[in-house]
Amino acid sequence: MIYRYVPSLTALRTFESSARHMSFTKAAEELNVTQSAVSRQIRQLEEELGIRLFERVRQRLVLTEAGASYVQEVRKGLDQLKAATLNLLAYQGVGGELLLACLPTFGSRWLIPRLGRFTSQHPEINVNLVTRIEAFNFESEDIDAAIYFGDSNWPGTISDKLMGEEMIPVCSPNLFNDRQEIKTPEDLRHHTLLQLRSRPYAWQEWLKSKNTHDINPAAGPKFEQFHMIINAALTGLGVALLPAFLIKEELSKGLLVQLFDDSVRGKNAYYLVYPENKRGLPRLQTFRRWLLREASWHEVK
Repeated sequence: MIYRYVPSLTALRTFESSARHMSFTKAAEELNVTQSAVSRQIRQLEEELGIRLFERVRQRLVLTEAGASYVQEVRKGLDQLKAATLNLLAYQGVGGELLLACLPTFGSRWLIPRLGRFTSQHPEINVNLVTRIEAFNFESEDIDAAIYFGDSNWPGTISDKLMGEEMIPVCSPNLFNDRQEIKTPEDLRHHTLLQLRSRPYAWQEWLKSKNTHDINPAAGPKFEQFHMIINAALTGLGVALLPAFLIKEELSKGLLVQLFDDSVRGKNAYYLVYPENKRGLPRLQTFRRWLLREASWHEVK
């Protein structure tokens, strides 16, 4: 790795402190050096970069446009170095924190109930979860891995398939009993089809698999997340097409009713995805092995 274009840590810390205080004198006090030492570091940094970072306006120190933009990135980098150091000291090089992006409903209904087993086996690793429903970018987001739904085509990443989905149409028992009876897929024309924005073709694919073509698959209210559409079905707003594993509790308690005995397996799946440059991260590989075992048990069931 070439560090030719990376200034010294001392210069970057001096620049960040000066920008935060807008004063070389206050930066010198914070860093416990002389004011002339701060001025010299800033001057050398500007010469090395070939860009002015500060200028004097009416005897006041102000950042140039380039300096204001640069300090934001420098601050992020220094914060990451601080966090990495604290993490190293806290775990003595064993374990650490794993930042995982996860789909909200999958995380709350499938992953979190199982995480206790992981933490009991690996107390040295803390799994920190953030939710994502939109596409992620490992280059711009500080996450180690993500659990996402789709295909395995994410350039620059490694993906491990976890599980597929068995999609079933469900509704509230009140809706099932009070309105026109639903005996065949064709009977769904008399009911509202609840839509999930991230799966715009789910009903179309399901109806096609049942050779039902005279129902508009896109008509109906749209929801952002699975937990929203589950609640909508529970309150009787319509019929929802949902992954069976996400609503086991509602089905077992009779809060939702499965309309037909069979299910349709979607072509996409849930994957654990992580950037290629993190394939050697020990805590990630430990979590990966555990997650694949959990997913394989789920598929068997």
